[in-house]
Amino acid sequence: MTDSVYLDNNSTTPVAPEVVEAMTASLAGNWGNPSSMHSLGVTARKTMDSARRQVADLVHARPPEIVFTSGGTESNNLALRSGLAASGLCRVITTRVEHPSVLEFCRRIQKDDVRVELIDVDRDGRLKMDAFRAALDTGPALVSMMWANNETGVLFPVEEAARLTHAAGGLIHTDAVQVLGKLPVDVRSAELDFLSGAGHKLHGPKGIGFLYARRGMATDSAMVGGHQESGRRGGTENVAGIVGLGMACELAAATSPDDIARIAGLRDRLETGLIDACPGAVVNGGGSERLPNTTQIAFANVEGDALLLRLSDLGIAVSLGSACSTGQMEISHVLQAMHVSRELAKGSMRFSLSRYTTRHEVERVLDIVPPLANGR
Repeated sequence: MTDSVYLDNNSTTPVAPEVVEAMTASLAGNWGNPSSMHSLGVTARKTMDSARRQVADLVHARPPEIVFTSGGTESNNLALRSGLAASGLCRVITTRVEHPSVLEFCRRIQKDDVRVELIDVDRDGRLKMDAFRAALDTGPALVSMMWANNETGVLFPVEEAARLTHAAGGLIHTDAVQVLGKLPVDVRSAELDFLSGAGHKLHGPKGIGFLYARRGMATDSAMVGGHQESGRRGGTENVAGIVGLGMACELAAATSPDDIARIAGLRDRLETGLIDACPGAVVNGGGSERLPNTTQIAFANVEGDALLLRLSDLGIAVSLGSACSTGQMEISHVLQAMHVSRELAKGSMRFSLSRYTTRHEVERVLDIVPPLANGR
């Protein structure tokens, strides 16, 4: 569709042209099995080694500390499983607004006598740090805390949490899927034990991700088989996907403060314009420090699913803060944790920008959304 606008980048991002080019070349001429000893296998292995360095450079890690996975969900599962195995702990501290790949994993391990404590957030989506400190005061734990919330963009104090966790004798994992490519990340200065990333959130391909596991941290993968990934994850590697991830990480590492400021400026223009033009609209998490690309607007007296479909017909892609299930509007667990009213939650829409978003696109959204949200 001509003049379409894509503002659902926290769901997935368009694949960068440079990534497509790198993957195409890999698929066409670098199709050897990296475990093979002949020249085709050696070439594939070298290509993977190069990509591993690109990923490591993005987060300031060492290449051997990077384990390739199928995406953020597997990386989160692998981090939690590995952290529990490495520490011998039977206790996990996490938050009520984590990605389902963390919350569902935690729900299941409770059956194995692992105690899980969920930390609340306030009405602006900020972590209740007093509750987090109190949880650590009762003893060491494996902490899993997202760096940025996928729905609201609210940032969590991961670096402070890491210091507190280590002082209490525990380990910490962060789901950094949403923050990579949008803000600088340094696993060394943040003192992290595990960090998860996914290719399709930073203009790479789907079906590929990585886990940073600090040197000395063993991994306990559910993917058992061969000796791939230095014995940390069985299965023949997705070489083309790894190449694409590596290129995406190289591009993300080149993101400058000016790039971040430009995206934040567009986000602020969009946010202010929508709030000013739509009486009763509010920003979920607006009082918190957030990702520069993300705003979730709660429109008053609006059926979000109907508005989303209308916008889709007009070529504008966004996402909801709720989902329709068996005829009933199901409010997201994030908005429930923030105590957003049902009326506002069902009219909540997330607009998430990327480095490809233009001023023209933002202005087009500002021309189209307010009349529809206001019932005109």
